[in-house]
Amino acid sequence: MIASEIKRFGMRMAIAILLLIIGLVLLSNVKEVSAANIGDTITTEDRTGDVPGTSNNVSGSLGPLEFRLNTDEDEGSLAATLEILLVLTVITLAPSILIMLTSFTRIIIVLHFVRSALGTQSTPPNQILIGLALFLTFFIMSPVLTQVNANAVQPLSRGEITQDEAFKAGVAPIRSFMLEQTNVKDLRLFMDVAGIATVDTVDEIPITVVIPSFIISELRQAFIIGFLIYIPFIVIDMVVASTLMSMGMMMLPPTMISMPFKILLFIVADGWNLIIGGLVRTFY
Repeated sequence: MIASEIKRFGMRMAIAILLLIIGLVLLSNVKEVSAANIGDTITTEDRTGDVPGTSNNVSGSLGPLEFRLNTDEDEGSLAATLEILLVLTVITLAPSILIMLTSFTRIIIVLHFVRSALGTQSTPPNQILIGLALFLTFFIMSPVLTQVNANAVQPLSRGEITQDEAFKAGVAPIRSFMLEQTNVKDLRLFMDVAGIATVDTVDEIPITVVIPSFIISELRQAFIIGFLIYIPFIVIDMVVASTLMSMGMMMLPPTMISMPFKILLFIVADGWNLIIGGLVRTFY
């Protein structure tokens, strides 16, 4: 089910990118033409005589027909086009930014491991898991989002800083969050691939290196937590399977008997409180 959700999400992203490209192509072909900017010279093939279609007699030699089209595109139009392109790009990539640059990746993978360890195929459903992961992500990322709003969004809306300064101020808190959760080994891996030997400070590491390093570290951390969650449930499966085999009930599926015991253990231990609490504390 998770794979189908990811596949549908990828298809939506592809459609959004295709629509963005089509919109940019159409936008590039639009030109504002004013009649006051068109300079024309009326000529005809006749060198002498009357000019057809006029009430006056025009004598003499007429030159070749010339049309001149001038557009008053100032420098601001290019900046406006780039702003529209930037906004459309951010909107298109917003789902990827939310999933990959926040705590969402670790949370959703751990929740999937919990459901698989319990042996429930579709309980809780994917919608519940994704919704829980989103709200936990907003809870964990709220200090970062507050800094982005205070340092970048509000000053930019008041006109106190430029767009370039707002971008740098907005990326800085997210960058700090990712670096705190990133393994040094993963950073070194992508720095070696990018050909970066050494850096004096972490601020010199490009954001293109920090992002994939953060994602790899999140995957590793999520799988470690998932493995630890699996251990008690595997013990229950082994005990149930051994008991059924000793009783000669080899045709009875062990999962059918072990699942109620796993659910009972999860309820008695207050599993959701332990797992969610421990998962949130891994980011602090």
